[in-house]
Amino acid sequence: MATDRIAHQPLHPSAIARLDHEYIEFHNTTLQYIVPPHTLAWNPAIRNAPAVPGGAPPLEVAKTRDFELPHTKIRTFTPRGETPEGGWPVFIFFHGGGWTLGDISSETSFSTHLAVGAHCVVISVDYRLAPENPYPAAVEDAIDSLDWVLLHGNTSLNINPSRIAVGGSSRHDIILPQSAILTLKAAERTPPVPLVFQLLVVPVTDNTASIENLWAENQHSPWLSPDRMLWFRDNYLPNAEDRKKWDASPAFAPKELLARVPTAWIAVAELDILKEEGVLYGEKMKELGVEVETVMYEGAPHPIMAMDGKSLIHPACDLELKIRRHILFFCNQGR
Repeated sequence: MATDRIAHQPLHPSAIARLDHEYIEFHNTTLQYIVPPHTLAWNPAIRNAPAVPGGAPPLEVAKTRDFELPHTKIRTFTPRGETPEGGWPVFIFFHGGGWTLGDISSETSFSTHLAVGAHCVVISVDYRLAPENPYPAAVEDAIDSLDWVLLHGNTSLNINPSRIAVGGSSRHDIILPQSAILTLKAAERTPPVPLVFQLLVVPVTDNTASIENLWAENQHSPWLSPDRMLWFRDNYLPNAEDRKKWDASPAFAPKELLARVPTAWIAVAELDILKEEGVLYGEKMKELGVEVETVMYEGAPHPIMAMDGKSLIHPACDLELKIRRHILFFCNQGR
């Protein structure tokens, strides 16, 4: 006997006219029936739920290896082909999931596509998750991943330590600020670690934002609702006084430090509550002389960035192509 499915995330009427038509169809047939994790009693098993549907299948790479860090591990993806002169460029990658969801396997598709398309080693960081490991655990693991590349990358993977880029993209909800924070931490060191590029896709940059300010315009957009975002925030940043620290909210980084970060490419979604955070962060860097390109995907809500396997959802496919081109260019610049 057929049963009626329950729409746990129906589209809000005010958002429908602004949304990408292909996304609307996919949301109505698939996404709206997924139970939002923040509505459930907390259980680590929530992490076993599938990521955002619509992603492309992974590609074959030459080698996949795991390495231990002090508190967690990394997974490395090396593409096929000859090692470039000087060693492989490397992209340190942080999966999405609001500090709470996702793991080292949840974005294998993105990692392999980037390794193949940008011809670089991709390092995926299995950072510790909240609420079991709140701030600053994820930041500490990000720093450890950079230290591993600098100390062991060349001998273990033939990595070129002068061609390091960082960033993230998401199959699980929000992109964390770890990549932006890591560029700040690298610039803060004596001597600074010269990263070549940062990729920020639908990022969180201000953990004080709310529907009273930056989220107001898109508070009724699908998938990443204010309640869901606050659930993530409370899991990772239970102490309100930590939310303005720049290694939790890079928007509050000192100007003299922000001025020293590498070239940035930022992708924001027009109907994402995080849109204004990404735009404003890009503007701050530009004002300080950092080379920044910010691209807004019209009609796109937050999760569309993970749907590169849905050929009809054009913003997702365009984003995938642009990411590969930018990483390929910056990681190989100067050869």
